[in-house]
Amino acid sequence: MTSPQSPQPRADGDRLPHHVAIIMDGNNRWAKARGMSGVRGHHAGVESVRAVIRRAAERGIETLTLFAFSSENWKRPAVEVNALMELFLIALKREVKKLHQHDIRLSVIGDRSGFSSSIQKHIEQAEALTGDNRGLHLVIAANYGGQWDIAQAARRLGERVAAGELAPEAIDEAAIGAELSLTAPVDLCIRTSDEKRISNFLLWQLAYAELYFSPLLWPDFDGDAFDAALADFAGRKRRFGMTDDQVEAQQGA
Repeated sequence: MTSPQSPQPRADGDRLPHHVAIIMDGNNRWAKARGMSGVRGHHAGVESVRAVIRRAAERGIETLTLFAFSSENWKRPAVEVNALMELFLIALKREVKKLHQHDIRLSVIGDRSGFSSSIQKHIEQAEALTGDNRGLHLVIAANYGGQWDIAQAARRLGERVAAGELAPEAIDEAAIGAELSLTAPVDLCIRTSDEKRISNFLLWQLAYAELYFSPLLWPDFDGDAFDAALADFAGRKRRFGMTDDQVEAQQGA
């Protein structure tokens, strides 16, 4: 059986990625360059979030995952963390109805126990409201880490083995993938601000992803910049371990 985490070359002639994931980087540097506080940079970044969601929906992208807050971001100054939590709560209160109106389904992945009860409640309400929508699947990774995600999957499988529900030899890539916070493999991962690392983001899901690094700081990344990343993706040849001849034969089948 093919693992849900092992994508196959697409033979339908469609050069758009199914799943785009974005590491939104550069808010602080954008604000500092303008003599503003880092908090102002995060507020400016919200406009880019709106623009990219809108463009992804227009382009027919199936899943868009945004890295909003990593499990390591708690180390940042308390004033910045508190501002980010406030911004997250405001977005959950104000933006979700707009997402629902545009048939966008919202999911939040990560360790929710680190958030206030109010944020947790609004996450649950947002997911319930948009749960039946069939347009773009918008995933927000908040208090998320790729290593945490894999560890949680391993723990759940271990519990099933201990309970006699699962044989150890039945644990394979598909079994692990099915237990992750997000089962859809990433086709294209974008990181802004010209940083070239993945920072513990969707480690399993990025196994076969194309990586695109933009020099733009996140508040400067708009719909046109998103289109440029999609165009770059369309020009790449994805082999998944095969030769060019094999890929071409499969696409021509």
